[in-house]
Amino acid sequence: MYLKKLKLINFRNYQQLDLIFHPKINVFIGDNAQGKTNILEAIYLTSTGKSFRTNRDRELIKMDKDKAYILVEGEKRYTSVSVELKLEENKKKQIKVNGITLTKNTDLLNNIHVVVFSPEDLKLVKEGPVERRRFMDMEISNIRPRYCHCLGQYNHVLMQRNNLLKKIHHDRKYIATLDVWDEKLVELGTILILERLKFIHRLNTLSRLLHRKITDSKENLEIKYIASVKDIAEEERISQSFHRELKKMLEVDICRGTTTIGPHRDDLVFYVNGIDIRVFGSQGQQRTSALSLKLAEIELVKAETGEYPVLLLDDVMSELDMKRQMFLIKSLRDIQTFITTTDMSLLDSIRLGEENIFYIEKASVKKKNENIS
Repeated sequence: MYLKKLKLINFRNYQQLDLIFHPKINVFIGDNAQGKTNILEAIYLTSTGKSFRTNRDRELIKMDKDKAYILVEGEKRYTSVSVELKLEENKKKQIKVNGITLTKNTDLLNNIHVVVFSPEDLKLVKEGPVERRRFMDMEISNIRPRYCHCLGQYNHVLMQRNNLLKKIHHDRKYIATLDVWDEKLVELGTILILERLKFIHRLNTLSRLLHRKITDSKENLEIKYIASVKDIAEEERISQSFHRELKKMLEVDICRGTTTIGPHRDDLVFYVNGIDIRVFGSQGQQRTSALSLKLAEIELVKAETGEYPVLLLDDVMSELDMKRQMFLIKSLRDIQTFITTTDMSLLDSIRLGEENIFYIEKASVKKKNENIS
């Protein structure tokens, strides 16, 4: 698929912006803090309904305004698609797909598929488990809307259970109602774990092949899912093990006022040639692994949907050495790609016409010889 146009009103630092995109590569060049990433963020919002930078919708609305608007129009393999978002302070965002208002945000998924790659993703291997869980949740939701819905329910049940644990800590009479929340937590958590295991299995296969290509077959990448639930061999055993672990950790959970078992505590470990690269790997190995993951993610979306997603590269080129830059560029031939950068020389290896390049300064966007918009 590819995106044709974008319209913004009072989004971030843009009062009004109308852009027509190239179906292959689009480059946004300018100094830092001019508004380049804001354009990528708007595109990502039309795919997921969420930002990859903030959880607060108010930050997306121009500082002196109380509402914002985003419109994206694109072409899929068999149909056209348009997505509109209206953001208003202290109100739920309004979403329309092809002019039809959505009642649930999760219905937005599967309309526009987007993969974002930023410098933060290069830190995925060495950062804490929160970032790796976020990676799994975002990427699985992108191809499995059911997962996103289940994750929301799980987080709600988890919050309710944690609140109840705090009450039990002060008064044991509340413990009688804990089983209800445990049952629901296990039901939803088992679904999440199963979906993650399927995702990691497929990601492992693709990322291993890509990693070997990048490293000239010198390195083998392996990703392992580390679950707090001990037995994750099959659905019934996950559920039974989850129940047992919750009971085993009950007094600890009551004392801490939080749930210590479940997919919200799980993690990923990355091995290169059998070595845990978070602990013992070089920065180069960590970054190559992150690049392999992102490229594998693109292929996963293609396998699930039948067409490549839109790729957003947010100031990531400067973080890669020349060899990794070249491998990434060669991988983009069939993918509409949006690139932000402060240094055009980083893209010398890409043959670009002026129709592919947008110059940005203080939320003003133009092509060469065009008036500022």
